[in-house]
Amino acid sequence: MNLNILHTPEGVRDLYGSELLKKRQVLNAVRRTIDSFGYEPIETPTFEFFDVFSREVGTTPSRDLYKLFDKDGNTLVMRPDFTPPIARCAAKYFLEDKSPLRLSYEGSTFTNVKSLQGKLQEVTQMGAELLQDDSVQADAEIIALVVNSLLACGLENFQVSVGHMEYFKGLCEEAGLQYETEIALREAISAKNIFAAEELLSHFDLTEEIKEALLSVTDLFGSLTDISRARELVHNKRSIMALDRLKELTDILKVYGVDRYVSFDLGLLSKYHYYTGIIFKAYAYGVGDAIVKGGRYDRLLHYFGKDAPAVGFAVVVDDVMEALDDQHTVSVGPNERLKVTYRDEEDYYDALKKAMALRNEGKSVVLTREVEDER
Repeated sequence: MNLNILHTPEGVRDLYGSELLKKRQVLNAVRRTIDSFGYEPIETPTFEFFDVFSREVGTTPSRDLYKLFDKDGNTLVMRPDFTPPIARCAAKYFLEDKSPLRLSYEGSTFTNVKSLQGKLQEVTQMGAELLQDDSVQADAEIIALVVNSLLACGLENFQVSVGHMEYFKGLCEEAGLQYETEIALREAISAKNIFAAEELLSHFDLTEEIKEALLSVTDLFGSLTDISRARELVHNKRSIMALDRLKELTDILKVYGVDRYVSFDLGLLSKYHYYTGIIFKAYAYGVGDAIVKGGRYDRLLHYFGKDAPAVGFAVVVDDVMEALDDQHTVSVGPNERLKVTYRDEEDYYDALKKAMALRNEGKSVVLTREVEDER
């Protein structure tokens, strides 16, 4: 036997036993929470046409996609992200619908990267999208749903960090930066690489005031009071409106009772270029990466032929499981399996009836033949 075929490729793994049971419990907890907010499930294919994730969409770079070809020579892609497929579905099935749409999903995403740093290339995600509602109330509903989903999983020590793309975009517009420069600066700020950001801005004839405002974005995090200086640094309507929206958001989150799990970070920017408004990530002790990612994407559906705003999130289920392990939190107890045994065919029917009765009571029952001790 070729022993190599017993192993999985790099970046993917098998799940079984208690670990798989825990994963299902996390999925069930999040699913119940999303259902309680009135979201309807939708299922998209594992692979899509390449154009669904093209550069124009602003999603995962082409080099990080798993690509394959159909018999007609079309380039297909294993989905790296659920948001563009959900946007495609909304444009296809709800083109004329103008009322708010609440959709939920779950499944695997695939990213073809060499530098794994312990991360998987196949990741299970579950999330929700609220479409055709551009209000701050919709933003608040989504963030409240994130907090309630994590609490339902059994997590206690986590924080949802919220930023706003319009604050940064307003600053770039005030500075007169071109789109390509804005993208490069965004990447430097996202990486908290202040030296790269300084070097980039040194090539432009900018006032010291606007330079300071752009570079200070990385320091504007914490409570609303902590980021109050942000208003003093800007002189454009776009950035000020973003700050006002965050204040409104906080007021609503207090009513939801989840504001203590929320902080702000105006330097929080995404590699996905389709985000237009609030952007957020949830972090938990013991996990290096975000366990939830999301935000507002008001122009993405236009790419698929439907003008509609939207906001949503994705729970990275594998990372939530890691957080639960690190925090020694038991989300739900393991399923109790009862065992009913029989010695021979004569005993079998009585054992079967007993097993069926227990199963009808909702219990998990293993019906098995007694094995004699061979010692």
